[in-house]
Amino acid sequence: MNEHHLNVWLEVSRHAYTHNLSFFRQLVGPDVELAAVVKSNAYGHGMQQIAALAKDADSFCVHALTEALQLRQAGFTRDILILGPVPIEDLEQVVAHDLRMALFTHRSAIRLAEISTRLQQPARVHLKLETGTHRQGIDADELDGFCDFFKRNPGVIAEGVYTHFANIEDTTDHDYAEVQLTRFKSAVDRLRAAGIDPPRCHAACSAATLVFPETHFNMVRLGISQYGLWSSKETYLSYRLEHPEARTALVPALSWKTRISQLKQVPAGSFVGYGCTYQTTRSTRIAVLPVGYADGYDRRFSNQSHVLIRGRRAPVRGRICMNLTMVDVTDISTVELGDEVVLLGRQGDEAVTADQLASLAGTIHYEILTRINWDLPRLVVD
Repeated sequence: MNEHHLNVWLEVSRHAYTHNLSFFRQLVGPDVELAAVVKSNAYGHGMQQIAALAKDADSFCVHALTEALQLRQAGFTRDILILGPVPIEDLEQVVAHDLRMALFTHRSAIRLAEISTRLQQPARVHLKLETGTHRQGIDADELDGFCDFFKRNPGVIAEGVYTHFANIEDTTDHDYAEVQLTRFKSAVDRLRAAGIDPPRCHAACSAATLVFPETHFNMVRLGISQYGLWSSKETYLSYRLEHPEARTALVPALSWKTRISQLKQVPAGSFVGYGCTYQTTRSTRIAVLPVGYADGYDRRFSNQSHVLIRGRRAPVRGRICMNLTMVDVTDISTVELGDEVVLLGRQGDEAVTADQLASLAGTIHYEILTRINWDLPRLVVD
């Protein structure tokens, strides 16, 4: 697909993404399983595009069975761990397609045992342990029951055991993470004492992988940072304390682009867009862009954000519409119809980052990325 034929599209840099994965491979070493988390359309980057680029990843993590099946149907044969719940009615597909699955309920365990026996094929599960996040997870008082289950049902294989940290990204104080890690290690010791010794042990998300080496064990789950974004400013600061060169450690892989569909001269004193929220104070040249909140360009950017045109910033004027956005290009004299516009990413010496847009919208960069319309084309470029 050629971007010259598109109104709105995203570009994923092969160089940036492979650089980031290579950085993490060097960080954790060759013996730690590198699992690329590609849920939610690979954090907006395009699940199949990223899976094809992830040569350095040993396996994938997704949230839903549908995502795992899409990868299988696209020909990806590496291990896939489903982190979210799978409906009881669909558990047979997990076994039939040789998928890994997070296990945190007895109901699913019992059903998997029945399916494994009938299909004469093992069900591979990773026990999700509750250590203090209080989302999905097996509570400490449930652990003995799961140990008994595995002893009675050899067709369900406890291939992994893992947990997730509640407060490792938003702080430089990792005391609570230390508490969770202690609880996790204690639970793993209980499993082993009961004769259940999962070969895969994992706790590290992107932030933990970067700043908490003790959590690497023999598998890490790389989320947002494989795409070149720091989990938070606190993660960045924590890492830089130990690694002053961290400024260039991660390279954002995603750019979001559109092009000018109309140029018009608007007199001084004119209103722009719905609600008359912006009034020109001079004769103003307005560029109309064929992108809006239906594409994921948040309405909260209205009269706040900038786009990049010919390497310069152009402010958004008026409310962002469902499918259109207006920007002021009065001070960019060379602008022409059809010019490329960067909504997110770099152009020349200027950049619009996901963190900047998240600040304008009062949210986090995860949401900015994952809410970019999944139907927009994602092009892998160098």
